[in-house]
Amino acid sequence: MNIAVLTIFIHETAQAEDCLKRERERVSHYLHASTEPKLVEKVQHELLVNRANQLLEKEHSGCRALLRDDKVDDLCRMYRLYHKIPKGLDPVANVFKQHITDEGTALVQLAEESASNPCCQMSAPWIFNRHEMVAWCLFLYAVAGLQVVLASRIKQVPIPAFIVLVRKFIELHDKYMTYVNNCFMNHTLFHKALKEAFEVFCNKTVAGSSSAELLSSFCDNILKKGGSEKMSDEAIEETLEKVVKLLAYISDKDLFAEFYRKKLARRLLFDRSANDDHEKCILTKLKQQCGGQFTSKMEGMVVDLTLARDNQLKFQEYLNENSDVNPGIDLTVTVLTTGFWPSYKSFDLSLPSEMVKCVEVFKGFYETRTKHRKLTWIYSLGTCNIIGKFDPKTIELIVSTYQAAALLLFNTADKLSYSEIMTQLNLNNEDLVRLLHSLSCAKYKILIKEPNTKTISPNDSFQFNNKFTDKMRRIKIPLPPVDERKKVIEDVDKDRRYAIDAAIVRIMKSRKVLGHQQLVLECVEQLGRMFKPDIKAIKKRIEDLITRDYLERDKDNPNTFKYLA
Repeated sequence: MNIAVLTIFIHETAQAEDCLKRERERVSHYLHASTEPKLVEKVQHELLVNRANQLLEKEHSGCRALLRDDKVDDLCRMYRLYHKIPKGLDPVANVFKQHITDEGTALVQLAEESASNPCCQMSAPWIFNRHEMVAWCLFLYAVAGLQVVLASRIKQVPIPAFIVLVRKFIELHDKYMTYVNNCFMNHTLFHKALKEAFEVFCNKTVAGSSSAELLSSFCDNILKKGGSEKMSDEAIEETLEKVVKLLAYISDKDLFAEFYRKKLARRLLFDRSANDDHEKCILTKLKQQCGGQFTSKMEGMVVDLTLARDNQLKFQEYLNENSDVNPGIDLTVTVLTTGFWPSYKSFDLSLPSEMVKCVEVFKGFYETRTKHRKLTWIYSLGTCNIIGKFDPKTIELIVSTYQAAALLLFNTADKLSYSEIMTQLNLNNEDLVRLLHSLSCAKYKILIKEPNTKTISPNDSFQFNNKFTDKMRRIKIPLPPVDERKKVIEDVDKDRRYAIDAAIVRIMKSRKVLGHQQLVLECVEQLGRMFKPDIKAIKKRIEDLITRDYLERDKDNPNTFKYLA
């Protein structure tokens, strides 16, 4: 039935276009040229305006059906017919916007349902064609944490859910941007409709994760070594450009920036970046899209790491020129500028004697280069290669600085209690539990724990596992991952308070006296490029600035504020 209705609609619009063409021909043959506009307007009104609801807005016919079934030629005809009518494109743009919104929202809902209940049986929404359903079957398995068999000759490969979702967003944007450019002749009304539609579903959360976080994870997967996205250099750059276009629709751009900066830091510090040119490429695109302030810290990180490598070469020259100075072990130190990088915990770890000498040697070198800078050691980011001499064989262990410090304690002690390790290392409970769990309860049991349980408690004791062995001669012992999402969100909220304060002071310094409503509106407008400020948060910051004597209320009108110079 729907196919028949759509066929009738296409036939009718083609007839309407033909009628208009024949009417113009009749005018040119039989009537004065001055009569053409009025006659054509009358025909347009009868054929198109009076029947606009039937032609455009019905669900199973008209514009909705053309979009649903990808009838490109007929959409072009519809544009040609209606763009000459005053405000004739408004209902077409509204249908276009709603159609995109429905498709995007369906993607988000499907992702949300699959994440919350991976085993649920889901019916396919009408917006998916056969090829799209194949992709979404993969998506369902990915969210369930299962592996997808693509073909009998292809190995099972886990597909991260966020990759599929972002890919679908990109495909959706490519598809309808092509419609805007080709079918709707790049008309501003349809650009606006596309923008508003994407802003609706691109700002929804999926399983507790915001689109800002999903986009940053997608970029990280492309840019890091060993990511699941295997693409050519050209394809990577093209995909990154499309991700940056999607970022334009996200209101919490500052949240994306912080998530991205955290992941960029890990790629740079742990040598996980697949290609330096790609890192610079996306920063350039982000700078063009969001401004220099958006990428200033990220660009600083990239430059900082280059300077740190030069500094390491100079340190090596220093050691070669001063034979009496010897750290005892190979030492690489990455000196970074605090202002560019994310904040990291810096505890006063009590280093083993083997490491203390290294720190002192580098400190001596650094003081020859500058007298006015303070070094703060971030041991949580350090890595060590140590040799484990076990009874079966010798194995090289790649561990964190914390893990190495703990293992080196057993060079002088056969057995240590939890409290003894804590005292000697000067670590807090949270970090100590993580590192002892990685060494005694995880895959590689370098330490034997008593009692033999899967959890760490303050009553446990530990001893070196002389019988440990592995088929590899070099193994990496990772620490349990830390969920950084909470810390990122807290940092962003803190930065937003500062940004709101700065915006309010900037506005009031310029205006001197301003009403509450106008101040809030101007503040929202100034901050809207980076995030959508909460009205309650703005009110709270206004009150805080009043208590700090930046503003005062007008005595006669409490809803008016004055700036205090």
